[in-house]
Amino acid sequence: MTAAQVLVVRGLTVDYHVRTGVLSTRRHRAVDHVAFAIDAGRTLALVGESGSGKTSVARAIVGLAPASEGTIEVNGRALRHGGLRRLREVGRDVQMVFQQPGGSLDPRMSVAETIAEPLVYLQRMPLSAVRARVSSLLEMVGLGEQHRRRLPRDLSGGQRQRVAIARAIAISPRLVICDEPTSSLDVSVQAQIINLLVRLQRELDLAYLFISHDLGVVRQIAHVTAVMHRGSIVELGPTTRVLDMPEHEYTRALLKAVPTIDVTPAATAGADATELRPRVVEAGG
Repeated sequence: MTAAQVLVVRGLTVDYHVRTGVLSTRRHRAVDHVAFAIDAGRTLALVGESGSGKTSVARAIVGLAPASEGTIEVNGRALRHGGLRRLREVGRDVQMVFQQPGGSLDPRMSVAETIAEPLVYLQRMPLSAVRARVSSLLEMVGLGEQHRRRLPRDLSGGQRQRVAIARAIAISPRLVICDEPTSSLDVSVQAQIINLLVRLQRELDLAYLFISHDLGVVRQIAHVTAVMHRGSIVELGPTTRVLDMPEHEYTRALLKAVPTIDVTPAATAGADATELRPRVVEAGG
């Protein structure tokens, strides 16, 4: 692991036991010896159809899925536990943004309470400093003080995702796992959230593991793309090469078949371009 590498995954294998009868189960291999690394300030996208193993990789990293084999290193430290122990182990360095912001936010907690929660329980920040930090985070994600007391039901889908992003970056993690963070949003809001994630990465030197089936979004945000099929990575390389000159037949099939969001004008992740305008196209068009 080099100094720049925030996450290194080697030989990761995830097996689930699926019940097939009252007294019988069978093993289902969701992830099969996957390996990749992500540097600080860079984005690696995991793409593939539903069931390809993308989310199982993310869940294994944070300990929510069983890792049968392989090693996971964050900031040079090998993670040795699963479940709640893993969550506590990685909590300061790894945070997640989920697909459904409404489902990941406590409906009883205000925006300020949601963002403050990791500051209080993970970073042990004095309450006197929490209010100022929450205000700063609201500004960073494009929300204002008027949102502090609102509940999730009072927010739009895009605003809820901004709150989820603010909570994820609150304690200054090195890695943020984004699990389909724009798929539940309409096209114009997707572009806004992509712009926000790119800006935050540039300002905070964040590493992203970006999970998506939308190749148009991946083209805009990812430096490196890994294509997953039936639990394995079948193609891995710079995003422009993978999407423009795919080598594997499965990648070519994805490019022809999957509807995507093409965001124009083209802006590579980390570039200075700011405003992205979306239009819906077919991936092979």
